[in-house]
This record gives sequence, structure tokens and C-alpha cells, in this order.
Amino acid sequence: MPIPTRRERERAQREKLIITAARELAEAEGWQAVTTRRLAERIEYSQPVLYSHFKGMDAIMAAVAVEGFAELADELRAARTAAPDTHRALAAISAVYTAFADRHPAVYDAMFGQTVDLPFATPQAPPALRAGFDELAEAVRPYARGDDLGLLTETFWAALHGLVTLTRGGRLPAGQQDRRLELLLARFTDQRPQSS
Repeated sequence: MPIPTRRERERAQREKLIITAARELAEAEGWQAVTTRRLAERIEYSQPVLYSHFKGMDAIMAAVAVEGFAELADELRAARTAAPDTHRALAAISAVYTAFADRHPAVYDAMFGQTVDLPFATPQAPPALRAGFDELAEAVRPYARGDDLGLLTETFWAALHGLVTLTRGGRLPAGQQDRRLELLLARFTDQRPQSS
């Protein structure tokens, strides 16, 4: 494996600096506050330097989303593998998922709420996107019982995302989130609809 040159290392460091600054600004003030002008001021580089790394704000937001997917996948993996049994693994990844969304609302929004130029649910999806889904699938696998694992994982993920989104939007009272997760897990793991 070739050793990166100093120029490549510096470029990667600038890219990381841009992504980090975008995340911090978005978490503090929302994505509407993240502009190339503000990012350039924050990282003390010119706007053309930003454009030499990213085509525009959409590309920066996509990079933040990919970074968020990688972090979420790591957290899901750690929770799943540390759990002593399958039920607690599913509970752990559910708690980690909702906690991630609570801790990083702007990153979560870039991952799931904003329009970003990323190929989801295709073989061309970045590895970080697939890794997060794969971690969910591993936790769901023991409950597939002959059902299509991909569809079942999508359904469980949609339930988690719905709880996060509705709670964040004030449509569901936040104080009941833990109880909602308990109900979801109980129905998902213990009760299965009869096949027709």
C-alpha cells in the first residue's frame, strides 16, 4: 500500500476540517446557517479551497452524512456485540440508534432528512451506509423466522426512524420514548402476525 504524500495528507486534513466545521455549525445553528462563506471563515481558507474539495454545499452535506453513517455503524456494532443475547442486542441497537439521533440532530438530518446525492439501497452505496444497515440486519436476523431479512430490517429501521422523527417534530411526547421502544421490541420479538 503506497504511503500518502504530504500533499495528499494535507488535502485529507483540509477535507476533514471542512466536514467537522460543517457539522459543528449545523449542530449549533441548523443546516440553513451552513454556507461556503461561513465555512471558509471558520476554517480560515478561501471559498475556492472549499470548492477544490467539494462541488458545493450538497457535497459537503453528503460527506457529513457518510461520516455520520460510519459513526452510527460503529456504535451499533459495539452495542450489538456487547449484548449477552439477541433480545438485548436488539434493545441495545434501538437505544443506540435513538440516542445517536438525539445527540447529533443535524448529522441525523443530513443522513435521513436532507436530499443528498448518495445512492441508498444499491450496490453503489458507500460502505458506511451498508455497514449501518448490516448492523441493524444482524440484530434483526434472529427474528426473521423465514421472512425476507432485508425487508424485515427495513421495517424495523422505519419504525425506529419514525419514532425519532415524530418525537423530534413534537408529534409524540418525548417523555414516552423509552416506553415506545419497549412496545416495539415486545411486538417485534415476541409476537409475529400470522401468515395469510
